[in-house]
Amino acid sequence: MAALRDMRWWKCPGTRRIWGMHSGTSTHRDSRAPGTAAAHGHSRGPAGVAPGAGYRQVVSARGRLVAVAGQIALDEYGGLVGAGDASAQARQVFRNIGRCLAAEGARPADLVKLTYFVTDVGDLPAVRRARDAFLGGAEPPASTAVQVAALFRPDLLLEVEALAVVPEDEGARA
Repeated sequence: MAALRDMRWWKCPGTRRIWGMHSGTSTHRDSRAPGTAAAHGHSRGPAGVAPGAGYRQVVSARGRLVAVAGQIALDEYGGLVGAGDASAQARQVFRNIGRCLAAEGARPADLVKLTYFVTDVGDLPAVRRARDAFLGGAEPPASTAVQVAALFRPDLLLEVEALAVVPEDEGARA
C-alpha cells in the first residue's frame, strides 16, 4: 500500500490521469484505418526513465476499459496445454486472452497493460515471442513481469492479466 501512496500522478496530454510519467511526445498509428490516429499513446521511456526492453514504460488511452482476469494455459475444456513447455503454455495463454478480448469487442492492438506471473523468469523470452506473435506487429503495451514461487496449480508455468482500452470511436476500426 505504501508504494501506491508514494506514486505520483502525472497528467498526460489528451488523457485522463495515469500512473507514472509520460513525455507526451510519442504517439503511434496502427492498422485501424488509413490516416486514423490510434486511441493509444506510447512512450518507450520518458525523460529520466530507462527505456523498457520489449515493452512500453507508459501507455495512455481513451475509451472503454476491458479487464481480462489472469489467463492460464487451459484449453476450452479445462485441459492443460503444454505441460512443462513455457512456449506452448504462453501461446495458449495468449489465445485465451484473444478470445476474452474478442468477447468484449476488443483486439490485441487495444492492449495497454500486461502483467505476467511466471514461475521462472528464464521463460520470459518464450513468453515474449508468444506475445509478439499474438500482437502481430502492434506496439507492445506497458508490462510488468513478476516471478512467483508457484501458481495455483503446480503444472502451470505462467499466468497473464491484461487491460485493454477499446477506442471511443469504434466506427474508426478497419
